[in-house]
Amino acid sequence: MKSLAIGASLAALAIASVAHADPVTTSTPADATQPADDQAAQTKRQDDIIVTAPVQRNEADVLQGTSVLKGADLTRELRPTIGDTLARQPGVSSTSFGPSASRPVLRGFQGDRIRVLTDGIGSIDVSNTSVDHAVIIDPLLAERIEVLRGPSALLYGSSAVGGVVNVIDTRIPRTVPEKGYRLDAIGTYGSAANERSGGAAADVAVGKHLVLHADGSYSKSDDLKIGGYALTPAARAQVLSQVGLPQDTDEPIDFAATAAIKDKLPNTAARTWTAGVGATVITDGGSLGVSYSYYDSLYGVPIRYATEVGQEQEAPRLSVVQNRYDLRGEVDAGGSLVDKIRIRLGHADYRHFELEEDGSVGTAFYNNGTEGRLEIIQADRGGWKGASGVQYFNRIFNVVGDEAFLPKNETNQTGLFTLQQYDAGAFKFEGGLRYEFTDVAARTPADDLRFFRGQSSYQALSGSLGGSYALAEGVRVGLNLSRTERAPTGEELFANGAHAGTQAYELGSPDFRLEKSWGLEGTFHAHGDGFSLDASAYYNWFTNYISENQVDPSICEAAAAPSGRTVDFPCFQYQQRDARYWGVEFDASKRLATFGGTAINADLLGDYVHANIVDLGPIPRIPPMRVLGGLEAQADRISGRVEVEHVFKQDRIAAFETPTAAYTMVNASLNLKPFGSDSKTSLLLSANNIFDVDARRAASFLKDFAPLAGRDIRATLRFSL
Repeated sequence: MKSLAIGASLAALAIASVAHADPVTTSTPADATQPADDQAAQTKRQDDIIVTAPVQRNEADVLQGTSVLKGADLTRELRPTIGDTLARQPGVSSTSFGPSASRPVLRGFQGDRIRVLTDGIGSIDVSNTSVDHAVIIDPLLAERIEVLRGPSALLYGSSAVGGVVNVIDTRIPRTVPEKGYRLDAIGTYGSAANERSGGAAADVAVGKHLVLHADGSYSKSDDLKIGGYALTPAARAQVLSQVGLPQDTDEPIDFAATAAIKDKLPNTAARTWTAGVGATVITDGGSLGVSYSYYDSLYGVPIRYATEVGQEQEAPRLSVVQNRYDLRGEVDAGGSLVDKIRIRLGHADYRHFELEEDGSVGTAFYNNGTEGRLEIIQADRGGWKGASGVQYFNRIFNVVGDEAFLPKNETNQTGLFTLQQYDAGAFKFEGGLRYEFTDVAARTPADDLRFFRGQSSYQALSGSLGGSYALAEGVRVGLNLSRTERAPTGEELFANGAHAGTQAYELGSPDFRLEKSWGLEGTFHAHGDGFSLDASAYYNWFTNYISENQVDPSICEAAAAPSGRTVDFPCFQYQQRDARYWGVEFDASKRLATFGGTAINADLLGDYVHANIVDLGPIPRIPPMRVLGGLEAQADRISGRVEVEHVFKQDRIAAFETPTAAYTMVNASLNLKPFGSDSKTSLLLSANNIFDVDARRAASFLKDFAPLAGRDIRATLRFSL
């Protein structure tokens, strides 16, 4: 009831503000009377703006590493999951739990330490709970994706210490269509999984101020083709060593057949469809829009094969449904103190069923979530501007069934934040502050003795202070210091049960304190005619860092004893220790030559992260060093690109991990505009992993059993009206 009351109050504020606004006719991004060069310059300036912030900033002015994926680059990188779509951005990897459940990994952080947003509000799913749970965002409908790494993301919650991924779509229209309508559509075929997918979004103006929206998407794929054996050489050797050994079971495992699996990854077929509608009232004084969306998916999870006699293996499938409601409003106050007032509200009912091989429901996950933000944007006063606001989040999460490793729990979180900026010309300064109150409670029946019962409350204060200096035109260096505090999640506090997704008996602790860290990051931006370079280096000191570590099985057996359960998986307990993260990342490009209307460009990106738990060793599932270089020819109607990505071996691993082999992947693409450079129709042809190499990501729980896609020939048609 509390979340509904806050949502109603935010909606009432926006409705009242828009109702008193003056009407306006349709507007366009650039004045049609401007010279072509001026329009191009204005478009470039708009492309450089980072919108994932209360105060919009130029990308070169952001004090932490950022990436923006849009246009032809977004079309080329598009994959069925948001993690795989972003995996070639600097500082980004993916959990790669099969082709349907891949969440982004930012600077080695994953799970609850990064936030995945849709238009500034959380995806409201359970993808942060386990790596086999899909993110409920369809990249097919994305207009733009922004990645913010580091503490600037704290404006979206203390859990965003690693960064934020914001997927921006058009479900709530922002402008009145110039022609009274607009239509965007995309269709894709990928050979590696026989993937057939398509999506479309349409806006129609009804009168001068009302815009209606509808969108939908559909994707279907078969089992994924891979570049060799499903199992790594070490895992295959372990499996083959079990051939012929006696198995005391009614369903013995054929270890020889398991070792022979190659070329295709069983149980990875998927089917997903979405639909959404929206409407916005747009006036001279602001806008108010609402939307409803539906998400439905059925996908298989790669099999974690048994490597020893006595182990079990399953072929689980997940049936996922989400119903979501959103509201966005903005008031142009135009005052000397307040420039704009913005609200954003989202609510979703989510459930997924983990299906047994006979189609019965083994475990059900239910998540009811609400998130809202109110932002007050200050007017620019002599170079000083900023934004302040309040954010509220509520989650009721319940797991029912065979693998209910977590009790029903509720999280309520309220955050107050401010971001202030001062522009003194060559010098730019920025400071932010966030206070957050979090209440996490386990709602467990008194007769269920498996789980810790209780309630934990936390008050967290986070802040950052930084500045940058222009060394020359287009060259800027920056330094940012941050202090962050994060409250533990319900999973970290109350888990007590077997979790098949991670093959672990997970055990939480209700006595956890705040996780705290200091962070220092330096940035360098250099942009000029025909070249650009963006680089970051960072260091984070954590106290009370929460991580899962493998412990003696007797600890889990003692926790499971009251319920009479047996512990069939390795015992992993959440613990708090000191930790250190440091790393570097860069992204550079250079125009090499120009021939007539064709430019030849080269680009290079790289990243490296080093993460360690003090007095214990490496943090598990950290991506290794990676470099990616590309050569591209760009003309008005056609462009071509060849790129080579080399990912180094990862042998800095935790005691319970296995090393990940290095790999080199070669990709090529050709982008055509058949109806001219001004046309909004494009055809992209690409060949990925051309040499069909066996590639595995170190951040994946399933890397020893499920490699990345083999050779994949893709064709993508996109058009707009």
